[in-house]
Order: sequence, then structure tokens, then C-alpha cells
Amino acid sequence: MFCSCETNKRIVPRISASAENRRSAPSGASMTPPRQMNFQQLRSVREAVRCGFNLTEVAHTLHTSQPGVSRQIRELEEELGIELFVRAGKRLTGLTEPGGHVLPIIERMLMESSNLKHAGQEFVAQQSGLLSVAATHSQARYAMPVAVQEFRAQFPNVKLHLHQGSPKQIAQMLLDGEADVGIATEALGDYPQLVALPCYRWTHSVIVPPEHPLLDAPLTLEALARYPLITYDTGFTGRSRIDEAFEQRGVQPNIVLAAMDADVIKTYVQLGLGIGIVAGVAYEAERDTQLRAIDAGRLFGINLTKLAVRRGTYLRKYVYAFIESFAPTLTRAVVEGALGDQEKASHYEI
Repeated sequence: MFCSCETNKRIVPRISASAENRRSAPSGASMTPPRQMNFQQLRSVREAVRCGFNLTEVAHTLHTSQPGVSRQIRELEEELGIELFVRAGKRLTGLTEPGGHVLPIIERMLMESSNLKHAGQEFVAQQSGLLSVAATHSQARYAMPVAVQEFRAQFPNVKLHLHQGSPKQIAQMLLDGEADVGIATEALGDYPQLVALPCYRWTHSVIVPPEHPLLDAPLTLEALARYPLITYDTGFTGRSRIDEAFEQRGVQPNIVLAAMDADVIKTYVQLGLGIGIVAGVAYEAERDTQLRAIDAGRLFGINLTKLAVRRGTYLRKYVYAFIESFAPTLTRAVVEGALGDQEKASHYEI
């Protein structure tokens, strides 16, 4: 990935010589003023990495031309006196070692620039703006509606964008700045760039048609394994705990269908394709009249849903308000304390 030492030796003297010529130019001589580093150069570098070093995609993302992107990157390299990217002809193929060192600094500078804008907006329009929340289907469908309703009543002029995805997709949206808040049970605590705080605990339920034999017998993993099972796809809504429980018991489950959506699981249980394992909150007795639920917490353990924000991000007043509406234990003081203290965030409990 990184360019060779010989390449670096050729590059740095060339740039240094250019700088030396500017310093040694006689006073009064005509010379081009040195270009100053700017945010567009920083964005070009960041997006080049995000877009897999495809400058055509970078140009599309930044609403500019490919030659313009190349020029911005080269000017920044000249300003810094190093090459940031490994090149094969005119193509970028990766980051150099100096580029890998500089990239986190560039990302921090761009994030602080965004924070500065948000801080100004906080005082210009305290009751309006945009809140972007990323969540899994189960969270968006069953856990969030009350919080969203309360938030809309409190901040009617704030636009709310709701993104749904897998836990890993949610984490990436937070890292890319596409979401302010992420909510999921899996993955969010695996990223050091995120502050992930616990919201609430929940257990799985087994859902069956009325009068199913499991309703009148002790619920065991061996009993479940005798039936076709329909549950969540890998990486969603506590699926890892389900797999671990069967594996530790030495029982092979017959999972015939996996889905991201609890409503899909319930639909196929009603059609007789098997019995379902869903989050307990996904069973609604008043709506799911053709199904019955059996608590399976004893079999699969207790799950913990987490809410995450990106470390170092400036959060506006209404973001804190939404967080507290969703998880009353996560007050502004708690969230601010966790943002400022990684150790405190990792040990916070509900």
C-alpha cells in the first residue's frame, strides 16, 4: 500500500526545492503567491479515502470536476511537503505512510469545522434544524414511536430524518456524519470513535400460533429444535445470543428463514412455515391476535440496546432532548460526561 522510501526521497526534495526557490527569490521579483491550505483540499483527501481512491466518485460527491479534485490534492501535498497517496500513473491506489498519519488530523479538522457551524446555528435558530437518527427496524418500529411523538411535540420546527439499517451500517452512518444518533443492540460498542451508552434491557420471545404444543410444555432449546425456526438475520436484534445459546447446549436449530424485520417473521409464522423468535417488544397482543408469545429470556439471556453518538461531535440542544425522550436515564449531563470521558462511557450502567 505505502510508497517506497526511494519514491519519498524523490518527492520531498522536489517540493522542498520549490519552497527554497520561493524563499530565495530576490525582493521585487515577480512570483506567484503561495497557496493557502483550505477546507476543500481537506475534503478532497477525506473523500478520496472514503470513495476507495476513485476520483470520479470524489468529484461527484463534492460537486466538482475530477481535474479539480486532483489539483486540490496536489496543492495540499505541496503545502505539506509530502505525498499523501500512492499513485499508479494518474490513479490513486492507497495512502502513503505519511498520508495514513495525516488522515485522522484532517478528519478532526473537518469535524471541528462542522461543530463550529452547528454551534453558531444553535444560537441563530435554537428551535429549528435537522435531526438524523439511524436505527434498526425493530428499534424504529417498536421502541422509538413514543420518543419521536414527544420530540415532534417539543420541537415542531426540527425536521426528523430516520434511517434504517443493520447495526454495522448504523455505525458507519455515525462515523460518516450522516446520522446524529444511532440506536441498535449489536455492534455500536465495537467502535472507539463512538460513544455508546446503554438504553434499556430486553429479552426474546418465541411466537407460535394459538394452541401450539409449546404453549403447554416447558420451553427448552431441545423443544425448539424440533420445529422449523424463523428468526432474525445474522447481526440483527440479538441473533448472536440465539446462536450462542444453541451452540453452548450442543443443539442444532433448524432455521428455515431469516429476516431483518420482526413483522416479516410474524407473517411467516402465521402462514405456518414455522415458529418465530423475535424481540419481546415486537409482540403486540392487541395486534397479533393470531399469535401467542412465550418469554424466552431464560434461554437466550438479556439483551442491551445502546444509543451512540460520534465522539467529538457537537450536539445541539434538541439532540440531547431526543436522547432523553428515548432513554430518560441519558440526561444531557450523563451524555456530556460520557463524551468527555471514554472510561466513564464504557462503565456507565442502567
